[in-house]
Amino acid sequence: MNRVWLVTGASSGFGRAITEVAVAAGDVVVATARHTEAMRDLADAHPGQVEVLPLDVTDKARIEVVVRDVVDRHGRIDVLVNNAGRSHVGAAEETTDAELRSLFDLHFFGPAALVRAVLPQMRARRSGAIVQMSSMGGQMSFAGFSGYSATKFALEGFSEALVDEVRPLGIKVMIVEPGGFRTSLMDKISVSEEIADYAGTVGTTRRMVRNAGGTEPGDPAKAAAAILAALDAPQTPLHLPLGNDSVDAILTHLDAVRSDVTTWEKTARDTAYPQ
Repeated sequence: MNRVWLVTGASSGFGRAITEVAVAAGDVVVATARHTEAMRDLADAHPGQVEVLPLDVTDKARIEVVVRDVVDRHGRIDVLVNNAGRSHVGAAEETTDAELRSLFDLHFFGPAALVRAVLPQMRARRSGAIVQMSSMGGQMSFAGFSGYSATKFALEGFSEALVDEVRPLGIKVMIVEPGGFRTSLMDKISVSEEIADYAGTVGTTRRMVRNAGGTEPGDPAKAAAAILAALDAPQTPLHLPLGNDSVDAILTHLDAVRSDVTTWEKTARDTAYPQ
């Protein structure tokens, strides 16, 4: 039986690439985005396989309507891909509450609501998969990405608990951690108001993102193929970093964490009450 996918942020980048690779595998994709015009060509090219629906993932009521509609018409959702997102640059001190809350609504509360909405029918069938599009910034971070990475760290912590809860029910969870890929992410970037003292740190990041669009090394089509292969593997990984930059950055970060832990291990262990 061909799978039914629900993909958010499907109008471009990873969402569109995942839609295309799922269609090529013979599956049905309900492709969603806030603005659907850019997806009409996919629906026209694949009648019966691609459906286009408007969805703003920060609208909880609309999430319930869309999930209920898809399940009513198709009988199930086999794969949820939480992909909708954007980037943001700002020092921690520069980033306002409003900017943080907007990022969390998009990257964390929206995906969490979608997970809650699709799980009842996945539990009933003892089958399904949830793909959380995170970032290498969900494992490590650097100047200027405190807000963005905070949302991705939250999504990853949520997902690490989620997999323990749903694995016995036959449901897979996979966190995808891409590095730089040639998507429209850098076209959808917000920037906090600058404080001069951070010009030497966050300023470097601002210049990097300003010039990165269209030059990233990663191919979204290859990323989508890797995601499909990992989902179909007998042992689907919980963490799937994608791209040389992501693999290198995450491994370097894990080495740094291990170094801190081992350097301070004796002190850390010597904090218990005497026996």
